[in-house]
Amino acid sequence: MGERLFTVREANALIPKLEFIMERLQRHTLVLREGVAELARVTGEPADDLTMAQIVELRPALRPVIAEVDALLAEIKECGGQFKGLDLGLVDFPAEIDGEVVLLCWQYGEKEVTHYHSAAAGFEGRKPLKPSGARARYLQ
Repeated sequence: MGERLFTVREANALIPKLEFIMERLQRHTLVLREGVAELARVTGEPADDLTMAQIVELRPALRPVIAEVDALLAEIKECGGQFKGLDLGLVDFPAEIDGEVVLLCWQYGEKEVTHYHSAAAGFEGRKPLKPSGARARYLQ
């Protein structure tokens, strides 16, 4: 069975929940990044070289933050979204437009899905959705 395809309306219905998740995700990740940066300063190890096991062993207080980040990412996945990046707050939703499977592209801060792109093009290849009165065929 293939992955679920969303309509624009279905993706838009998830935005309030995604805004809440993304805000929490960015807040918790900031705490985690600060903790890892401090740990890197203390150990002399580059932050990128620290493993999750080392981080938890040396800073057990970060364990609940890591668990919350994992839970928030799981919530996005449970919604059917594909988490694409934290810094821009990107979530994609598989959809069909004019017979082609594409990804509806939502960015944190946008109040509705207004763009899509092919799986190969990524965020840089975003194209605007046609206005609702236009003649594109969206999977309904």
